[in-house]
Amino acid sequence: MFIETLANLFSLEYLAVIAACTLYGTVVGAMPGLTATMAVALLVPFTYFMNPLMAISAIVATTSTAIFAGDIPGALMRIPGTPASAAYVEDAHRLSLAGRARSTLCVSLLAASIGGLVGVAILVLIAPQLARVAMQFSSYETFWLACLGLSCAVMTSNADVAKSFASLFLGLFIASIGIDVAVGYPRFTFGNYELYDGISFIPAIIGLFALSEILRSARFGESGTRVTAKQERLPTALRETLATLRRYKRNVARSSVLGTLIGALPGAGADIAAWICYAVSRRFSRQPERYGQGHVEGIVDGGSANNAAIGGAWTPALVFGIPGDSVTAIAIGILLLNGLTPGPRIFTDSPELVHTLYGAFALTNLIMIPAGLLVILAASWLLRIPRRVLMPIVLLFSLVGAYAITNSAIAIWIVLALGVLGYAMEANGFPLAPAILGIVLGGIVEDNFMTSMLKAQGDLLAFFERPWAATLGTLTLLVWVLLVWRATRDTLRRRSPTPPKESSS
Repeated sequence: MFIETLANLFSLEYLAVIAACTLYGTVVGAMPGLTATMAVALLVPFTYFMNPLMAISAIVATTSTAIFAGDIPGALMRIPGTPASAAYVEDAHRLSLAGRARSTLCVSLLAASIGGLVGVAILVLIAPQLARVAMQFSSYETFWLACLGLSCAVMTSNADVAKSFASLFLGLFIASIGIDVAVGYPRFTFGNYELYDGISFIPAIIGLFALSEILRSARFGESGTRVTAKQERLPTALRETLATLRRYKRNVARSSVLGTLIGALPGAGADIAAWICYAVSRRFSRQPERYGQGHVEGIVDGGSANNAAIGGAWTPALVFGIPGDSVTAIAIGILLLNGLTPGPRIFTDSPELVHTLYGAFALTNLIMIPAGLLVILAASWLLRIPRRVLMPIVLLFSLVGAYAITNSAIAIWIVLALGVLGYAMEANGFPLAPAILGIVLGGIVEDNFMTSMLKAQGDLLAFFERPWAATLGTLTLLVWVLLVWRATRDTLRRRSPTPPKESSS
């Protein structure tokens, strides 16, 4: 069976599909507003003309490369292509401003490739065991995991704790717009039925990051900070990348394993994995004060966790038919259309499908390296375009991407409103990343909290009765205590009078 799988994967037809989808995912992921989920959704009609094994290979290739490619607009234009890329967008962009765009993106590329390979290796070895752990996660554990992800956004921010919390709560407020999950009553919709589904996080990201950056560019013009067109030569960037990965090899290993474990939890995905691994990286770093100021260590951890989580997300999808994220939900639908039912029996009934999935993951993460290098070279040439020409093009792609997500003009108004809000927030020292994560995870927090409260009939102690829930809840509360202590310490330091300097006689 293994030899037959290898023969299929290395046939000309399969290689052509995987290579084409790898390049397609890289290009789509590099465009602001176009996500990995959208890339896979656009691919679905073409999978009707493929056999199930080829269709799964195409989805794996598209997803893995699109997740990495979200780092490209983040580094070059400070516009993260995916919510996961927002975890380390400040570090990537500041390194690019210093003329290290190519080496920064090469670090993201190789870390993502290694993370993806580690993720599929873990998937091969312990998929059933990981799935058993994932199945123990109920609404209580998912609630605490989402809360921990939100806390990590505040903990890793370089702004004041109070301003970071304010940004987070603003994102949670935006996430609360729409139908109340408990009573079914519309909130903050002002009678507009198009807001009943809430605010999609893609228009929110485009508004807060892309449009606010465009407004800042319009204000400062060519004199504002921008990534210089003069970048390192590619051989120099690759040598620096290899040296960086050797220096932080423990970070790559830690975040690859942790990202896979987090990705295996239903509903977690690459977003939470990247934020938690970035926070863990900062906690154990020897230079935590450099995070957010242009430090490559956080990019190594975040990039590894991103693609490792993709392999982990397939664990509950394969073993129990429970999607680990939105992409695996689409993949399960494609399998069902082809008469294949994911579940425990798939390992015995359709072993060729499982082996093809493993092989496609490994092959994609290898092909992604040359494809990613080509896109990095092409993207760095965009820096030669004058800013007054580039920014309107970015705005056009952003608005088209926002409209394509919801197929509604309300998305364009959301982009415009949140763009002005993001510009005002940054002008007054409020970080944007906590707000983004609040929008992404707000619905998960509310849904699981309300579900848990209904099951427990209002008993808050039920959130700590299960072993995993108690562990995650205690860890989350400790992080909150640490943040409150840090905020109190900073406030006391600001209020304490500075001693007058002694005058020299």
